[in-house]
Amino acid sequence: MQDEDARMEDRMEARLTELEIKASYSEDLLDRLNEVVVRQQAQIDALQRALLALREQALAEPGTASQPGLASLRDELPPHY
Repeated sequence: MQDEDARMEDRMEARLTELEIKASYSEDLLDRLNEVVVRQQAQIDALQRALLALREQALAEPGTASQPGLASLRDELPPHY
């Protein structure tokens, strides 16, 4: 009976160790995935700012400070003229 109890205790200890290892790996994976999400969010924010700047530039009135003297691309002569 004592041998059976000892074996059962060993099995429980092995299962507990296995679960602790799995939990540790899962926690590490979660931390790494969180870092990826934070990096991707920073990239998304930067891309949204760049898109907004381009949109504002495209919608700017012709001949403004961002495009001095240029009404549109049609007003620009090709290089062979």
